[in-house]
Parts: sequence; structure tokens; C-alpha cells
Amino acid sequence: MLERFADLSTALVADACLRCDVPLRVAPSGIGAVVAGWRIAGRVLPVRHYGSVDVFLEAFGRAEAGDVLVIDNGGRLDEACVGDLAVLEAGAAGVVGLVVWGLHRDTPELAAIGLPVFSYGSYPGGPVRLDEQEPGALVTARFGPHLVSAADVVFADDDGVLFVAAERAGQVLVTAHQIWQTERDQAQAIREGRTLRQQTAFDDYLARRASDPSYTFRRHLRRTGGAIEE
Repeated sequence: MLERFADLSTALVADACLRCDVPLRVAPSGIGAVVAGWRIAGRVLPVRHYGSVDVFLEAFGRAEAGDVLVIDNGGRLDEACVGDLAVLEAGAAGVVGLVVWGLHRDTPELAAIGLPVFSYGSYPGGPVRLDEQEPGALVTARFGPHLVSAADVVFADDDGVLFVAAERAGQVLVTAHQIWQTERDQAQAIREGRTLRQQTAFDDYLARRASDPSYTFRRHLRRTGGAIEE
């Protein structure tokens, strides 16, 4: 999955979701990689955190090579729920990255380990609570407004994180590659002196919109084969 995502971005995948009529499930803004430039793509390995690392160790027992640990810590900003030992163990279990709805700690160690970790920031203190583990703790994870499971794939880069149903991921990636190629061609044409307005027949769009207010630029782009918005 990471190989297929190598030349793409979450922005392109998001546009492809719109093009394919796939629900757009983007993590709340503010999430970022511990080290800029890290990228993630893989099947979701969901887990809910309750204050103890044991739930992670339990999840690793179910991990398959290429999985991404998606941690639901409720978006809490008063504790770090993952650190260097958990990340090292994740790598040993074949996990290729972690995406945390919450905070991390041990930042220098995580950078040195090199396994991609995305979170909402760092915090020195670990959990001081210990809540009761729910029956579905290893089945689904909440990430902002989204509920994810092993039936989903997660993509992450410097623009953010998003989730796509695994059964639609192949179609979305093919479409994302098509959009990528179109945008590269458009960018090259601009450098060669053909403006984006010329490429998209923008004057024609304005004329059509004047006579038909329902004629949107997105509809026009699909008619002309452009790729700017999606």
C-alpha cells in the first residue's frame, strides 16, 4: 500500500475520494508527523487507550505486516499515550506506523527509531488514570468524528491523515494517480506559458455560468478534463 502511495499525497487521495463518490473521512486538523516528511499507508489496526500500555501489546498480537496502529485516546491533551517502548514494540510486530488521536512523548527517541508516528503534539506526562477496557477496544477506534476498523486503510503525510474503506482503496488510488498526472501536465503547461485559465477554458465557463447559474466550475472541469478542485 505504501508503494502505491509513494508518488501521491493525502490531498490527491482526498480529491480522488470526491471523484469516486467515496466518503471523505479526514482526521481533525492539527495532526502531524513527529518528523516532517514521514508518510504512512496501510490497513488500520484499531485500538482504544484506557491509561495502560497493555491494550497496545494486546493489539500487536493481532497485527499483520504492514498494519498501522490507529490509537483512539479521545483527542486528550492532558496526557501522552504512546512513547518509545510502545513504538519499538510496534515495529517488532510488523506495524509500519502509528496514528494517534492524542499526544506522544519521547520525541527524540521516536525520531531516532524512525517508525512514522503522527499525533497532535508532544507532552511529557503519561497517563495517571486507568479506565475500564470496553469489549470493542480492539475492534474499532474513534478518530475525531470518524469510526475506523480493520476494514479501513489509513493514509498520512505532511498534509494530514485520512481514512478510506479498504474495498474502495484500489479505485481511489488509481483515480488519485490519474489526477496527479493531469495536474503535473497542467503545471508543466503553465511553466511553458499556457495559463490555467486558458487550459480550463475559463472564459467559456464564465459564459456558461452566466446563462446557467447551476453550472459549477467543478462540473466544467470534469467536462474539460481539468483537475484542480478534485
